[in-house]
Amino acid sequence: MTALVPLVVLIPLASAALALAVPGHRRLQQGITLVALSSVLVLSGTLMWLVDAHGALVMEVGGWAAPFGIALVVDRVSALMLAVSSVVLLGVFLFSIGQGLADGDEDTPVSIYYPTYLVLGAGVFNAFIAGDLFNLYVGFEILLVASYVLITLGGTAQRIRAGVTYVVVSLVSSVLFLAAIALIYGATGTVNMAQLTVRIAELPSEVQLLLNLMLLIAFGIKAAVFPLSFWLPDSYPTAPAPVTAVFAGLLTKVGVYAIIRSQTLLFPTSSVDTVLLVVAGLTLIVGILGAVSQLDIKRLLSFTLISHIGYMIFGIGMANAAGFGATIFYIAHHIIVQTTLFLAVGLMERHGGTTSLSGLGGMLRTAPVIAVLFFIPMLNLGGIPPFSGFIGKLGLFTVAADLATPGAYWLMGIGALVSLLTLYALARAWVFAFWRPRRRAEAESRSTRKPSTEAMMLREREEALFEQLHDAPDASPQQEQKEIPRLMIAATTGMVVVSVGLTVFAGPLYAYADRAGENMAEPGRMVELVLGDTPGQLGGGSGDTRPGGETTHD
Repeated sequence: MTALVPLVVLIPLASAALALAVPGHRRLQQGITLVALSSVLVLSGTLMWLVDAHGALVMEVGGWAAPFGIALVVDRVSALMLAVSSVVLLGVFLFSIGQGLADGDEDTPVSIYYPTYLVLGAGVFNAFIAGDLFNLYVGFEILLVASYVLITLGGTAQRIRAGVTYVVVSLVSSVLFLAAIALIYGATGTVNMAQLTVRIAELPSEVQLLLNLMLLIAFGIKAAVFPLSFWLPDSYPTAPAPVTAVFAGLLTKVGVYAIIRSQTLLFPTSSVDTVLLVVAGLTLIVGILGAVSQLDIKRLLSFTLISHIGYMIFGIGMANAAGFGATIFYIAHHIIVQTTLFLAVGLMERHGGTTSLSGLGGMLRTAPVIAVLFFIPMLNLGGIPPFSGFIGKLGLFTVAADLATPGAYWLMGIGALVSLLTLYALARAWVFAFWRPRRRAEAESRSTRKPSTEAMMLREREEALFEQLHDAPDASPQQEQKEIPRLMIAATTGMVVVSVGLTVFAGPLYAYADRAGENMAEPGRMVELVLGDTPGQLGGGSGDTRPGGETTHD
């Protein structure tokens, strides 16, 4: 069964090479990409079942036993991340096909889009199964190369400028990560995460703190936690709709995944848990304050993305099995729901010709399907019962209440307030875009009959509110409305169905996440799994690994 582990990376990489070898054959490239992503989805689901039923899997690349060789590890949390990511990548891919067919691939040059998209997927998957820090670094670099190409598709000045900002910030993060790896290797003689569990604990506390903070800063930039999130609102919204959706759904979560791995494996007795809770509170507050002040709906969602990263850091900072389980569930929920919202906004942009709320209106009558497709994930992200967003937040708040510390109570209050403000910001956007009549209709109405006093008061309040909101920098004027292909509607509808499925199957999924959290709270299990020794025997790092790389530990 261990032979299945590397296939989640090899399939998209090989498919990317194959797609790149047939430039100009759009249908063939689409078929290759569809088969690759569908295969990874089936494979990820199989791995989820295997690791939950029989224990985690370890693949020793080249037959070299850890810690000397590269170990690829799939446990419950990495298998869940693989499955959720493959769902998102497949859904966004189908959306992009519909957009490309309608636009003639003007915004997504087909000869490079599909191969680069597959490379991006390979980088995401590689990061999720990496068993050592350097392989995790390689996964991040694959992401950086592919994401820079995708974020600049179309070659407009705005996209190139945003792409430069994105790649510079990402390179700074990568340099910090690489420097941290060098220091960790110099201090411990290894980069294998399982062996580092033991060897870092033997270092002086000051050295542990330095290494921990360096990794947190590097991963914090990638995860867009405050105050390292300044780059995101000006980078993601400029990309084509499918690229924005997959970036918002996946890339920051890879950074969060790296944080939870480092805190549970490398620094299980970390002294920065309180710092993480403070950062979580600030990320929640600053992100949502940015969201409620936005006029452009893509930037609004980008700020809510930052804000909800705070919930995940909140769960990690509580540093117990229940907190890790709630965080894992919330990550899976947020990946699906945030991606779905950005796809719905892509439909709104095509129908209305803009993402600025000042130019949208009356879409409930002209595009009722889009109104529903935005409304359902809006309620989910806002945490309305019984959706998965409510269940995830309730899980986090329950763990915080069990801690019964002042900081936990403060974060419960902040989290509840942020949930309400998220719903307010998204509901306001929905009302402006779908419920509010278009300004042209209002002008025609004013020309035929005198507006009532109530209508004048509402119009004055609306104009005053618009004056307080901020539009996107370099906002383009309203463009011509475009036809929305059925495939784009179908892909978005499919993602909405998946998001609702998170609610329908929340019980089994949350139980699965709880079991994953319990494993993460006991790093000795991973040590024994990867190195084949009990934790007490690992001082010398013998690296005798169990044949086959499998385990039956739950």
